Amino acid sequence: MTRYTVHFSGRVQGVGFRATAVEASRGRAVSGYVQNLPDGRVRLVAEGEEAELDAFLEAVKQRMGRLIERTQLDRGEATGELGRPEENRFGMRA
Repeated sequence: MTRYTVHFSGRVQGVGFRATAVEASRGRAVSGYVQNLPDGRVRLVAEGEEAELDAFLEAVKQRMGRLIERTQLDRGEATGELGRPEENRFGMRA
């Protein structure tokens, strides 16, 4: 399993970005969270199989792409601390 930590920059706060990411996670085997950062970016942390994570990120980008100016993706080993991906535990953090 893989862990993606993604930082989105642009007009990504106050536009429903987090809710859209949660909606895009439904029906996918991913676990994690999305949160606004004080510097205006949005952080998305998700764990699952790489193909599932790629499809999830693509769905977010398709829906919010016009507002995203920059995406920084860091890949790593999943830690399991976010729950089992097949349980679809993906939510919002403040």
